[in-house]
Amino acid sequence: MTLSSESAFKGDLGSRNKLKHYGEKIPGALLFLTTIFAAFSVFFILLFLLKDAVSLFENVSLPEFLFGNVWNPSGANPSYGTMPLWTGTILVTLGAMLIATPLGIASAVYISEIASPKTRAVVKPAIELLAGIPSVVYGFFGLIVLTNYLRIAFDIPSGECWLAGSILLGIMALPTIISVSEDAISSVPMSYKQGSLGLGATHLQTIVKVLIPAASSGITAALILGMGRAIGETMAVLMVTGNAAIIPEPLLNVLSPVRTLTGTLGIEMGEVAIGSLHYHALFGVACLLLFITLFINLSAGHIIKNLNKNSGLKIKKFFKHSSFSGNKRLLLNLTILAVVLIVISVLLNIAAAISIGGIYLLYALLNAKFSRNTKQKIAFSLIYASVAIVLLVLALILYDIISNGLPAISWEFLTQSPKNLGREGGIFPAIIGTAYLVAGAVLFSLPIGIGSAVYMNEYTKQNRITSIIRTGIDLLNGTPSIVFGLFGFAFLVLYLDFGISLIVGQITLGLMILPTIIRTTEESLKSVPDSLRHGSLALGATKWQTIRKVILPCAVPGIITGTILSIGRAAGETAPIMFTAVVFSTRFLPSSPFEPVMALPYHLFILSTNVPGAESNQYGTALVLITLVILIYSAAILIRNSFQKKIQW
Repeated sequence: MTLSSESAFKGDLGSRNKLKHYGEKIPGALLFLTTIFAAFSVFFILLFLLKDAVSLFENVSLPEFLFGNVWNPSGANPSYGTMPLWTGTILVTLGAMLIATPLGIASAVYISEIASPKTRAVVKPAIELLAGIPSVVYGFFGLIVLTNYLRIAFDIPSGECWLAGSILLGIMALPTIISVSEDAISSVPMSYKQGSLGLGATHLQTIVKVLIPAASSGITAALILGMGRAIGETMAVLMVTGNAAIIPEPLLNVLSPVRTLTGTLGIEMGEVAIGSLHYHALFGVACLLLFITLFINLSAGHIIKNLNKNSGLKIKKFFKHSSFSGNKRLLLNLTILAVVLIVISVLLNIAAAISIGGIYLLYALLNAKFSRNTKQKIAFSLIYASVAIVLLVLALILYDIISNGLPAISWEFLTQSPKNLGREGGIFPAIIGTAYLVAGAVLFSLPIGIGSAVYMNEYTKQNRITSIIRTGIDLLNGTPSIVFGLFGFAFLVLYLDFGISLIVGQITLGLMILPTIIRTTEESLKSVPDSLRHGSLALGATKWQTIRKVILPCAVPGIITGTILSIGRAAGETAPIMFTAVVFSTRFLPSSPFEPVMALPYHLFILSTNVPGAESNQYGTALVLITLVILIYSAAILIRNSFQKKIQW
């Protein structure tokens, strides 16, 4: 080799090394920027909301805000006490959890332990479809069907009350509780079940004393997530709870109207004077919601951490002492019963406490006489009944929407603009507007979400900073959607002066689904075995080549599923866009991103709450919206099942 050719070879080799160096560094730098943007967005939203809330406390003390029993910001003597609001939120949520907890856990046990594979393949997706129904459709069903039923059944002037809100939120929390609990029970090692059955326990005893305690951390997480879903819901409670800012008298009067924190934001934000004390008070309400969400998330993390430490110990104790001391258990049960009856007699009345005590004693007497096989038959019958109730609710909602909506569906309905305040004409601008909003939200959030998830999972180690970022993302993931709407309205519409427009709605929805995309992508990346990473690096591939050609293709199913679920959520949300992007009716499509648009969820909300005589178009709009979202969720389920069959480690 001559000197000149050797120099040329070295120069070529140096160029290739430089290209390889930049090829490795540039993707890492871009991923780092996406992570910084995502983390900045999380903390900026929180700080911006706090900034606008602080002005309230220059005129109203914190104790008065938290414990004042009158919320009347627009009165001659304005009052800013939020006690009726957070009391309403807690009461509606407690009622929802009383309904959803037994039904949800029983359905999860049925799917994971009792149902045959063929039955499971039908029941599980059917229940998951409940999660795909937009909240405004639940609210519409509650307003038209549920409140009317309660009004007639209890002979009251209006069925819009605490009970209606609890029933509706209980139904909405069911898919979360069932899905997460079923995953937790199914992940219990098979050896636990075999060991219990081998010791002579019945199937029921194995479920109650082995599987459920072993899955207690996942079941607890499911209940807390379901509670978060109930607390953060806006549109459904706004449509069925009556929205009276009062504390029920007596406190457990389930037929009293109530108002929640989210409902207050939804009702008053559109009419408040910008910069007034009332305006800042609403930001205070949003911050109160955020603190409740933060408390629930941190509690969930703490409980799960402790339960994970202790669950194995509990199982060992069960196998070692399978007969818990009868006297101690009797004493504990009697103590709990006495406390519960005293609380009921104080809050409700003595007759209710005597009735509940009588039912418990009857149960105890019958329980003592039954054999364990008879107990199992009774318990399984109750589980079958729980699943039947859940499926019946799904069937009722779908039947009501489909049977009443189909007559409204026509070519003209799908391709024309609305007329006569939506009573006539079609919903074409709303369909296209929804598509614009969802497409823009996904284009905004998908690269940022995937990029930050890849960086946090593949480039960083677990330390305090990543832990804080993940906690912030989890907090934002559980934040009520109305809070995103509030941020979009205050920052994008007012502060940046974008006005109510398509692009503001796209960014607001994009920020709302960003945490979901980050967390689902990160979980998918974690599920890829480290042996694949080590094998690729051992063969000489660089880190970026390993990520691009090995890790990401394996994680694609989870990423696609998370993306599609985010699309479904964005398409069905009303609260984030009602102050930022949409108008009720327009004949034309937007010609620029800075013009407002129509959207199906908001169109349905206004039609059902403000336009009398539009029942046909209400049902038609609900059917189109529910069909669109269920198709998206069905695609996610099919993709997940398809890839689960193909990819096995």
